[in-house]
Amino acid sequence: MKKIAILIPCFNEAKTIGKVVSDFREQIPEAKIYVYDNNSTDKTAKIAKKAGAIVRHEYKQGKGNVIRRMFREIDADCYIMADGDDTYPAESAREMADLVLEKQVDMVVGDRLSSTYFTENKRPFHNFGNSIVRLLTNKVFKGNIKDVMTGYRAFSYGFVKSFPILSKGFEIETEMTIHALDKNMTIDNVIVEYRDRPKGSSSKLNTFSDGIKVIFTIARLCRVYRPLLFFGTISGLLAIISVAFSIPVFYSFTQTGLVDRLPTLIVCGFVMIAAVQSFFSGLILQTILHKDRRDFELLQNELIYRKKIQNKRK
Repeated sequence: MKKIAILIPCFNEAKTIGKVVSDFREQIPEAKIYVYDNNSTDKTAKIAKKAGAIVRHEYKQGKGNVIRRMFREIDADCYIMADGDDTYPAESAREMADLVLEKQVDMVVGDRLSSTYFTENKRPFHNFGNSIVRLLTNKVFKGNIKDVMTGYRAFSYGFVKSFPILSKGFEIETEMTIHALDKNMTIDNVIVEYRDRPKGSSSKLNTFSDGIKVIFTIARLCRVYRPLLFFGTISGLLAIISVAFSIPVFYSFTQTGLVDRLPTLIVCGFVMIAAVQSFFSGLILQTILHKDRRDFELLQNELIYRKKIQNKRK
C-alpha cells in the first residue's frame, strides 16, 4: 500500500483542529496525520493528539518555516497539505491523492476560486488579492493555476524532496506554485468547496502586509526564475529614459551645432550603459538557470531511483 501523509500546520486552531483531524481520518483511514504546532498558546497540540494525530513542533514562527520542517522530516509517497482552520473539505483528499499516486502528478492544487470562495470569504480585499496574484503568476510564468494562494494541496515525493523553501510566512504557497511551473512539473487542479472560518476562529493572514509580501515574492522569484524577463524589462525602461532625454539634446545640436545640455547628454550615456549591462546580466543569468534546470532533472532521476531502492528493501 502506498504511504500517504497528511500535513497540517497549526497556530492557535484549538476550535477546529479536532474536527479537521477526524475528518481526514474518516476519508483516508490508512494515512498518517501530522499536526505541526507553531507556538500555539491554546490547546491546539493537546486536542490534535487526542483526535489521533501525530503532533510535532516547529518553534521558528511562520508557515514557511513549519512546512520546511515537515518536508524535511516526513517520507511518504503522497503528501496532502491542509490548514487546521476547517475551511477545506477532507472529502476532496482522496481524489487529490489518487492523482499523485496513480497519474504521477507532482502537485495537485485545491482550487477554491472556481467554487465557493468569493461567496464564503467575507474579506473583499482577500478576494481581490487572490485574483491579482493568480493573474500575475500565470502571466509571468505561463501557467494555468486556478488558485495560487490555496493552502490545500497534494504533492509527490519528488516535489517535496526537491523543493528549496526560502519563504518564512504565508507567501510559501506562491513559491510552491512558481517552483512547480518553472521546473515543468505535472500540475493538476481539483475544485474544492471552500467554507469560511467558523465563529470564534480568526485568520492569521494580514490582508495588506502579507499581500505586499506575496507581491514582492513574485517579483523576487521572477528575478530568480525569469532573469532575462526581469533584467530585460529594466534594460528596456532604462533605454527608453536615455533616448527620451537625449532627443532634445540632439535636436538642439542639429539646429545650432552646439551641445547646450552637456550634463544631460553625459547622464543619458551612463543610463544607456546601465541598460546594456542589465540586458547582458539577464542573458548570463538565463544561461546559468538553464544549467540549473538540467541539474534539477538529474536530481529528480536520482530521487526516483532512491525511492525504488527503498521500496524494494521494504
